[in-house]
Amino acid sequence: MNESRRNFLCKSGKALSMAALATQLDVFGKVSVLAQRPVRRSVSTVPDDYRALVCIFLNGGNDANNMLVPSHNDANVSNYAAYAAARSPQGLALSQASLLPIAVPRIGGLTYGLHPGFGTITGGINAGIQPLWAQGKLALVSNVGTLVQPLTRAEYQSGSVPRPRQLFSHTDQSNQQMNARADVTVLSGWGGRISDRMTISANPDRLVPTVNSINGTRLFTIGEETEPLAIGPAPTPLGSILALTGFNGTAASNARLEALNGTIGLSDINDMVVASNAIHHSGIEISQSLNNSAEVTTVFPSTEIGNELKQIARLIKNRSALQLNRQIFFCSIDGFDTHTGQLLAQNGLFSQLSQAMRAFYDEMTAQSISDKVTQFTLSDFSRTFNPGGSGSNVGSDHAWASHAIVLGGSVLGGDLYGINTSNGTPFPTLVQNGPDDADSGSSARGRWIPTTSVDQYAATLAKWFGLPTGDVGYVFPNLGNFPVSDLGFMLP
Repeated sequence: MNESRRNFLCKSGKALSMAALATQLDVFGKVSVLAQRPVRRSVSTVPDDYRALVCIFLNGGNDANNMLVPSHNDANVSNYAAYAAARSPQGLALSQASLLPIAVPRIGGLTYGLHPGFGTITGGINAGIQPLWAQGKLALVSNVGTLVQPLTRAEYQSGSVPRPRQLFSHTDQSNQQMNARADVTVLSGWGGRISDRMTISANPDRLVPTVNSINGTRLFTIGEETEPLAIGPAPTPLGSILALTGFNGTAASNARLEALNGTIGLSDINDMVVASNAIHHSGIEISQSLNNSAEVTTVFPSTEIGNELKQIARLIKNRSALQLNRQIFFCSIDGFDTHTGQLLAQNGLFSQLSQAMRAFYDEMTAQSISDKVTQFTLSDFSRTFNPGGSGSNVGSDHAWASHAIVLGGSVLGGDLYGINTSNGTPFPTLVQNGPDDADSGSSARGRWIPTTSVDQYAATLAKWFGLPTGDVGYVFPNLGNFPVSDLGFMLP
């Protein structure tokens, strides 16, 4: 029986064999990850440092128009007056005084502001992420969205250039954000495909997969060849993720464990037995490693996203025990589908996001690896500049280009990145039926056409992560359609 068939048996039989080993197998998106670890071998390209990417998905489509707002009154580019004129009548504009000021060198001399939820909160754990802008650790990528190739307003409206499939659809657009394929349907994500190409070279002796999800098995984490480990958020202890039943440290249970370990290597004449033994051995190694895991020292907020980022921070702290040099993580926060009640909802969501991201950054600083770990956001899409509804129920509808957050010690922060829009800056022209609006006439509501693609944004992160140049086309097949592949917001 050849090796490929043996691997097939490993993948096919692991769910049944692991059921007798673990008490919480529901935490795995697919238990097959335990059988994917190849025979250990020396690999000359193993990196000599550690790096991690942490994807935070804003589920529902975040309204980026209220995340970053122009606070200047210069008439030559998008200004606060244009913003207020479009959003104030229905009650969706933020007051100019409430905005958290940030300097944007790429739009020199003009002032912009972050949503107040990114700053200090009364009774909060910390000051949020806005102060990290001035420290050069926080950046924004502007007017980014799903694209097949660069697309102008005229080309979009004429249909002469391919556009993303099923625009403005939650499912399709969130999938395209996660898989970086706006032209066809694929069943793998760009995080998973990076794992396909880097797992053996970067993590040859790993005890867990390169990709980990704290929010179920999501498309971003699925590879063509590798699969993720999906675990629950804090406060669930890492030691309970794969707890061995019937082994409680007594003399009798220790004897049973020793006997189990001894039987694993007794027979290798049957491939099914070999597959089962490999699964048991991996499970025991993981369980023992995580049972002795070190705890984080930073206080995290006890919110959904706070608990997910805390669990990621725990896994990172135990990276050496798990024998990992490169890790990719996925987590998410729900509630951004703000068709109604947006002001109150978004304020709470941004506050939660900001507090959790800051706690995570502070923990990475405490672990002395703040420059080795980068947090970044994705979301389905942004929302219409023109509001929907009015008063306390005011909200916004599905749109397209958005702004993304990037945070970490290797981020060239304190600036706005992306490909220039019609006004010569990365920030779109805030005019309905204007040069950056996808729609025209009476139906125009301010759905900004992206000038920066998800492919370019993701490829910039992947380059910093260490994705080999020869594998870029596998992970991002459409990247060659765009003239710029590195947006410049990351240090080497």
